[in-house]
Amino acid sequence: MKSSNWQVSMTKEEIASQFKTLQDTICKGLEHLDGKAKFTEDLWDRAEGGGGRTRIITKGDLLEKGGVAFSAVHGDVTPEMSKQLGLGGKTFFATGVSIVLHPNNPHVPIIHMNVRYFQMDEGVYWFGGGIDLTPHYVIESQAEMFHNDLKQICADFDAGFYEKFKKWADEYFYIPHRNETRGIGGIFYDHLSENNSNLSKEQLLAFAIELGTNFPKIYGKQAALGRDLPFSEEEIRWRNLRRGRYVEFNLVNDRGTKFGLHSGGRTESILMSLPANANWEYNFQPEKGSREEKTLQYLQGKK
Repeated sequence: MKSSNWQVSMTKEEIASQFKTLQDTICKGLEHLDGKAKFTEDLWDRAEGGGGRTRIITKGDLLEKGGVAFSAVHGDVTPEMSKQLGLGGKTFFATGVSIVLHPNNPHVPIIHMNVRYFQMDEGVYWFGGGIDLTPHYVIESQAEMFHNDLKQICADFDAGFYEKFKKWADEYFYIPHRNETRGIGGIFYDHLSENNSNLSKEQLLAFAIELGTNFPKIYGKQAALGRDLPFSEEEIRWRNLRRGRYVEFNLVNDRGTKFGLHSGGRTESILMSLPANANWEYNFQPEKGSREEKTLQYLQGKK
């Protein structure tokens, strides 16, 4: 396992503190990567218990809109939460960091990452999270580079993590009503504890932190390949259509969004993942042989 410079403490409050520090690390790295825009911060409290800080970056050199949100919330498990999310127990605690970045240039992909920790009143806990990439135009060599970066991080903790979590991501980041994946996948895991893995609770937290600290570097490699390429109005049109698919998944299929809304979370922070601009066109069909058609075929498993 990769050694970590992070001081691991195991109370839920100290885990939340480490996630808060992770938010600082990621924001600093992304501001450096963008080179122009800075994050603005919105502190908020949750009436039922807890709160967080949502940081938004807009109108940057690289990023049209992005968000890095930290939250630590607690409260009663409502009947709706129990029904929708399958939570047992009477009270819950949840903390984590969530990131979504929407770039200006259609040749740079959208990226999402989330790391989180849940604990129920009876002491049951689990970690979840993942990272995935949504290119507007799929370039297979760049997709391979992204997956190799994740594979290396996973291998430092458990040799079986990558294949297991990649399969989970392929299944999770899928839009059934479109019969296509949201992007080129990544890794996704949930309900992970020392009871169903080869790692201790301390090591599982270290894995989450390692993913987060590597996030700006991983995205920087992807952004460098496309941020300076010229683009046309037609490519912007396609970018916005792909953003529309992103919105559909987040609002219809994403369990994190559902948990936030069903747990009485802060709507503005939950929906920070949505882009500034997105389009839907009735029965849009890409031109035969175009890069748009090839991307759509890839996402529909027809590559």
